[in-house]
Amino acid sequence: MTRADIVEAIRTVLRDHLENRHLEAFGPQARLNEDLHLDSVLMMELFLQLELSFGLDAPDELVTSRDLSTVADVAGLFAGAAPAAAAEAPPPGSVHGEEYQDIKVHCFVSCVCDALKRAGIDHRPFYFGVWDAGFEVGADQVLRYHAPTVSHDVFRDWYRRLYGAEVRQWYDPARGKEENLAVLFDLVERRADTLSVMAMVDLFHLPERENKFNQNPFPHYLMLEKSGDPATFLVRDPDFRWEGEIARERIADAFRQPSVGGGYLFDRRDLHPARPADIAAYFEACFRADANPLTEAVRAILRAHLGGTACLPPANLSMALRELPVIAIRKYAYEHGFAFFWRALRLSDDGFLLRCDAIEELFQGFKSLHYAILRLAQTGDVGLAPDLFGRLDRLDRQEMALKADLAAVFHRWRAAAGLTALSAEVA
Repeated sequence: MTRADIVEAIRTVLRDHLENRHLEAFGPQARLNEDLHLDSVLMMELFLQLELSFGLDAPDELVTSRDLSTVADVAGLFAGAAPAAAAEAPPPGSVHGEEYQDIKVHCFVSCVCDALKRAGIDHRPFYFGVWDAGFEVGADQVLRYHAPTVSHDVFRDWYRRLYGAEVRQWYDPARGKEENLAVLFDLVERRADTLSVMAMVDLFHLPERENKFNQNPFPHYLMLEKSGDPATFLVRDPDFRWEGEIARERIADAFRQPSVGGGYLFDRRDLHPARPADIAAYFEACFRADANPLTEAVRAILRAHLGGTACLPPANLSMALRELPVIAIRKYAYEHGFAFFWRALRLSDDGFLLRCDAIEELFQGFKSLHYAILRLAQTGDVGLAPDLFGRLDRLDRQEMALKADLAAVFHRWRAAAGLTALSAEVA
């Protein structure tokens, strides 16, 4: 098929299979997120329908690792175009240099760590709690990164212990959205320069912002300040390294969405560097050497849909695991852990970059797994199940190897810092 034929095939899938309501914007240069409102799962379903209905095929590596922005990008992928050079991430620079760019992987943690960075305090240890951070698997066997049972209290408690600042919740779940919105506007209006105000919004309703995962809904914390224009807020998104002005009414609309609810504030004047003993205690409290909660959860969800006692249909796996990419990206937090210990011990850049490669391989493995799960859900071919469980086993082994490596360098750091007591978890 020519590229033009593939563009028409994409239109057909969006119209007939996905029942897309935004086809008035369709064309080769139509943006997948902003114009066609495709979230990450709908993108995967589009790929699968192109494969199943039109016989088109793209290697999993391209589907899972290449950033796609427009219809033309998708057509080029299926036409066999090589990935654009710009899609490759630039080298992070020396882990020992100020130019080193670390990866943001958790919006709450990124917001509170942004204040640390602005105060000149090393934020990397705080990411120890992210690679296995909490999520929910409900009675419906659906994986969720944001749910009433998922609390940030552990992060808040350790932030106070490590860095001295109390992260206070200003959002009151007992109040209505309009009352909480009034509180938010008042806090931003009266905030002191050192006060950080965080608010949860549904990022899907702010298309001017990059929605990295194209999720709908997409609960996400932003930091808000006054701008020079009373009709706008200055919005800071440390997780995606973005700053700019957005109309207050746009923020209000994203805040009012039923999918979100939350807000915190803290004062940078209270911050101080973490003591080595507290850093060690935090690492030991977070580190789970004998378990990988995410792969365990995915394995249980697959079993529940593939003949388990829950007797759930395989087709439900699309929704059950739609948020897997959002949670899997937390595995990049291992990079923060290695970076902290590498810098403290003055270890070689080459050794650090090898660990970064292993972390990247782990994350891409989760993305490839997600696509394979969606293929099973779309086709109903339970014969694909052994491959899924095999992928999970490989991911388990990869992550356990990373954890063993991280525990070893943690031991070296403890010894260099003169700390002796060690918990059984990382012994």
